[in-house]
Amino acid sequence: SCDATQLCNCSSMGLDFIPPGLTDKITLLNLAHNRIKHVRSQDLQQAFNLRALLLQSNKINSIDKDSFRSQGKLELLDLSNNSLAQLSPAWFERLFSLQHLHLQGNSYRDLGESSLFSSLRNLSSLHLGNPWFSTIRQGDFDGIELLDKLWIDGGSLRQYEPGSLKLFKKINHMILNLRNSSVFSAIVRDLLYSVLWLEVRKIEFSQPAEVQLLRVMSSSLVNKISFKQILVTDATVPEIVTILEDMPKLVEVEMIDCRLLGTGQWETQIQANQSQTVRVLTIKKLSIEEFYLFTDLQAVLGLLPPLTKITVENTKVFLVPCRLSQSLLSLEYLDLSANLLGDQSLEHSACQGAWPSLQTLNLSQNSLSDLEMTSKSLSHLRNLILLDISRNNFGEIPDVCEWPKTLKYLNLSSTQIPKVTMCIPPMLEVLDVSANNLREFALQLRFLRELYLTKNQLKTLPDAVPIPNLVVMSVRRNKLNSFSREEFESFKKLELLDASDNNFMCSCEFLSFIQHHAGIAQVLVEWPDKYICDTPLAVRGAQVGAVHLSVMECHRSLVVSLICVLVFLVILVLVAIGYKYHAVWYLRMTWAWLQAKRKPKRAPPKDDICYDAFVSYSENDSDWVENIMVRELEQACPPFRLCLHKRDFVPGKWIVDNIIDSIEKSHKTLFVLSEHFVQSEWCKYELDFSHFRLFDENNDAAILVLLEPIQSKAIPKRFCKLRKIMNTKTYLEWPLEEGQQEMFWFNLKIALKS
Repeated sequence: SCDATQLCNCSSMGLDFIPPGLTDKITLLNLAHNRIKHVRSQDLQQAFNLRALLLQSNKINSIDKDSFRSQGKLELLDLSNNSLAQLSPAWFERLFSLQHLHLQGNSYRDLGESSLFSSLRNLSSLHLGNPWFSTIRQGDFDGIELLDKLWIDGGSLRQYEPGSLKLFKKINHMILNLRNSSVFSAIVRDLLYSVLWLEVRKIEFSQPAEVQLLRVMSSSLVNKISFKQILVTDATVPEIVTILEDMPKLVEVEMIDCRLLGTGQWETQIQANQSQTVRVLTIKKLSIEEFYLFTDLQAVLGLLPPLTKITVENTKVFLVPCRLSQSLLSLEYLDLSANLLGDQSLEHSACQGAWPSLQTLNLSQNSLSDLEMTSKSLSHLRNLILLDISRNNFGEIPDVCEWPKTLKYLNLSSTQIPKVTMCIPPMLEVLDVSANNLREFALQLRFLRELYLTKNQLKTLPDAVPIPNLVVMSVRRNKLNSFSREEFESFKKLELLDASDNNFMCSCEFLSFIQHHAGIAQVLVEWPDKYICDTPLAVRGAQVGAVHLSVMECHRSLVVSLICVLVFLVILVLVAIGYKYHAVWYLRMTWAWLQAKRKPKRAPPKDDICYDAFVSYSENDSDWVENIMVRELEQACPPFRLCLHKRDFVPGKWIVDNIIDSIEKSHKTLFVLSEHFVQSEWCKYELDFSHFRLFDENNDAAILVLLEPIQSKAIPKRFCKLRKIMNTKTYLEWPLEEGQQEMFWFNLKIALKS
């Protein structure tokens, strides 16, 4: 489970204990998502070079006091989501290098009687708490003064001793997941001057009395406050805004995945003090159940002029009132992505005098459909530099558009435009038209420095003459298959070309051309497995000059031809071997044998016996069989009933089935042996089926008639049972002297009657 850098991943392996044999070479050990219940003192004794130990999501309920005594170099310890009911400071006594400790998701109710973290002088981040965590006492955090992040999950926290967190001199990021407003207020009072970024989660401010507990925050030195998954109402919003306005160092306010119960009809007027510090407002996924009844926010107009950056994302915004837009005098950045703005509402939102200082505007993933109207609505923004209108469904692009003259960056990716026209502003420096199914790009943009054409249908590179200052170009996931010399040499200033994931023909000539004629610092060219080459030619991001093709890639046609010739020769040799050793015959016989073996081996009922004997013979011996033997036996008194394939086989039935049925419906099987017999294909079948159905049953149903002398060597080796029978049992030999033939017929009739 360990790689070359000694990072060992043993997660999700169903382990019940820490595996033995850990050495001092291991630097990271991941044992997460197993079933470990106990950490013993000897488990990690030899792993004294560990930097990270991940034990989260197990069933750990006990840890020996000296289990981590050898981990003096450990920097990350994750014991989250286990079953630890008590925490011991002895675990951490030797962890002098520990920087990150995760203890959340266990079952402890407090942090113990003595200071748990006093020896962790280098601790940077601490995450603790669980659904049963209820008490924080003074002394719990003794020994820690500085933290980058402190995360307390205290949904059930009911008892907090004032001063417990006052020892901290600085916490860069404090996350509080609380439900009790009184406890929240007490914690904030202890952290007024030490926390820089306060993040509040899963608390409800539904009544003004609950918000009054937060008045202590007015003197906090927090410069960023985040609210995540909290609830506010029309009654509490004015109180919260007033508190935030009074915070002397607050610069950024963030609300993510919150709920607002109301329609903006504030019960008390918001006092517009115009905070001199708040500059950034971020609202993401704000749920307003009756958003269609929401007011025009006249009450907050006085708060807006100082703001320089606003993000309102995925909040069902369908209109920004004109007066509100005109009040954003200092706004430089506005993100309204993933909302419901349409062409008409954008025209109203971006009215004359709106957003006078705006430089960056993100309107991606809205409901815009008219590109000409969109450009005209924004044309008066005299400071606009960057505009993102991607993931809107424009569908068509007009020939001429009116844009702000200062626009330098335009993102039109995923907007369903079928082509590019003079609607694109000529002063652009960066243009993104990815994912639009463009088949060509022929625009004169003399100032363009970056062009992104990913995921289109281009078969050739754009002409470089109209875009002479291009420095970066991406044509990934198109249908390019080669570059011409002229195309390449025309890009004089190009430093980065990303042409990966295309249909390039893999050849030495093409690579050599790129390496020696491009004059480009970095070219990303890939030949993925799904295209023509077997392996990627260049790793994405590698210098193209360092790439070398293998023999297979340089001489593909020759290699493929040689492989085809070798395959043909191998097939030819296999056919010759199969012919010599009767491979086809064996396969056919195996199939027929399997079919025959399916039938039960019990003796057939007497009513099913139709013949005294089934006669197996070669066609070359048919004259003797049909004119001599058949006449002698069928005209005897009493006559014998013989089964002959010419006369008695069922027409249209598979010949193998006819053979099997005829043998099974006959008392005896009479083989007329000769040199012709052992060379006959169908006689081989009949003889083998007699093996399967008769010889294997150890009876005397087979009668051998030797029509002419046969050398033992003439019998094929695969007829091993025929050889055995001829060596161990008596057979009838046809005499050439007429005087002895009468005795032959007598013996044959006796054999048929037996």
